[in-house]
Amino acid sequence: MWRPRVLGPILVILILVIAVVAAVLDHRGATSSPMGRGEHHGALGEADGVVPDGATVFDDSVPAVAHLDPPLLKALRRAATAAGDDGVRFSVNSGWRSPAYQNELLRKAISQYGSEDEAARWVATAETSPHVSGDAVDIGRSAATAWLVKHGAGYGLCQIYENEPWHYELRPEATDRGCPPRYADPTQDPRTQQ
Repeated sequence: MWRPRVLGPILVILILVIAVVAAVLDHRGATSSPMGRGEHHGALGEADGVVPDGATVFDDSVPAVAHLDPPLLKALRRAATAAGDDGVRFSVNSGWRSPAYQNELLRKAISQYGSEDEAARWVATAETSPHVSGDAVDIGRSAATAWLVKHGAGYGLCQIYENEPWHYELRPEATDRGCPPRYADPTQDPRTQQ
């Protein structure tokens, strides 16, 4: 025979256990994010090009760095070494990306900006993105981008878009002629119109 006095404490304990388990699972989901920034996005992770916090151009174990075009990576490392002599550190915010990761970024941009046309000012398709081909890198920290504005052309590293001061690509001819004029945003780049 069940007594109400016994059932009450059992229910309280059961509710507390369920609440603790739910809190732990929620916390694990938030902190183990493959995006590295506290957001959950399914199965995307480092293998897709998600960059862990603190990654640099010297981190060969990070696919976003390791899968960059070798001449671009070599130029980045030469520039980062010289910048280091000036007390400036290059962080990699984004480099090579898988098509799945690029598609996820585009989907999020469409949601954020309200239309494909507006999102295209910031995120290219997987078919046209220089990140997917390993030909682009987003450098972090304002001191690093300021250093690249001043010295990047000497290494063939050029800012490509006016609206993305962090986005750099290799233009070898820049070592002799300087960087080419920048596009206002990716929608002005003929490569993204394919």
